[in-house]
Amino acid sequence: MMLARVADSLYWVGRYVERAEHVSRLADVMLNATLDRSNAANQTARIALGALGDTVTASEQNLYDAARVLALDLEDSNSVRVTVAMARENARQVRDQITTEMWERLNMLYLRVTGESAGRTFDRGSSAFLHEVIADLHLFKGAADSTMSHGEGWRFLVLGMYIERAQLVARLLKAAFGEGGLGGNDHVTLMNVLRMGCALEPYLRTYTAEIEPRHILDFLLFGEDFPRSIRFSTARIEEHMAEIASHVAFAGRARPERLAGRLKARLEFTDLEDLESTGAGALLTSVMGDCTRIHEAIYQTFVAYPLEMRLPA
Repeated sequence: MMLARVADSLYWVGRYVERAEHVSRLADVMLNATLDRSNAANQTARIALGALGDTVTASEQNLYDAARVLALDLEDSNSVRVTVAMARENARQVRDQITTEMWERLNMLYLRVTGESAGRTFDRGSSAFLHEVIADLHLFKGAADSTMSHGEGWRFLVLGMYIERAQLVARLLKAAFGEGGLGGNDHVTLMNVLRMGCALEPYLRTYTAEIEPRHILDFLLFGEDFPRSIRFSTARIEEHMAEIASHVAFAGRARPERLAGRLKARLEFTDLEDLESTGAGALLTSVMGDCTRIHEAIYQTFVAYPLEMRLPA
């Protein structure tokens, strides 16, 4: 079993990288929505900011400022600048556990978003800036998958990524559909929800031009093969959690693998009909709560376990 600090750092690299990509995409979709003269810009902003825990809906006039805060603010713990810096710091602490390709890509991205020219570059072309950040994050993930040994360290990194993704997509869907039911959003806003979930093109290949709230929920919640759906993410969480736990004799104390299995089963045995009868909000809240409990169990088992569990009898 690897050192707790190494597992912890790799786990948080995965979480922060996933969060940075998600926030970049939300900011970009929000900015692009301002090009539409309908009410879609305000609706999109409400969903994007609500998905990040901001209950104040930006007006169309200050959407640019809101996106700039999401990208570069030093005080916002969800901003791209802060999350990339935290990912790099965690990667620095375990530099010997990751590959040169991973480190170089993350370090270049860090310099891009924290350098003195970052604000000017964003102001000259905000969409291009965000697209480059997302592309760099994809390259980092690709480097991790193709150059890092797929052992425990890689599994902790990927586990963090999928736990973060499941929570972020659940928050996005709850902001869009969880409170006010499936109505209230126009066609353009619904397309923007799919863009925020990086799901527009895969969705259209499944449902063609039928942009319907129930189909969006079905795709982003229960899509078995779509890598950004909650069901896909929870299946990967259970897979990696079970593999890690199989190498640790005391993993059953905090039961992270059992919690992950329960969450996976809930998504496998719930369907759209169940959701329409009970409402999406309850399930999405449950998914977020289960991810939090899995996170806490991971810490109890692999990071903050008692000293007597670390030493042989």
